[in-house]
Amino acid sequence: MVHELLIALGLVLVMEGIAPFLNPQALRRVLIVAAQLDDATLRFIGITSMLAGVGLLYLVN
Repeated sequence: MVHELLIALGLVLVMEGIAPFLNPQALRRVLIVAAQLDDATLRFIGITSMLAGVGLLYLVN
């Protein structure tokens, strides 16, 4: 199980690194906009992202 978690963590790091590698200026603009969002909006985005991830995992397995 630890092996699979480390693989998942590695994949997350690869996916997270794609945007700053390919287009760092766009990432900066996105982060500036995200910094200006209120907490409720960020929480909504976070829960939506988590639910989408859980749904994807459910469909794949």
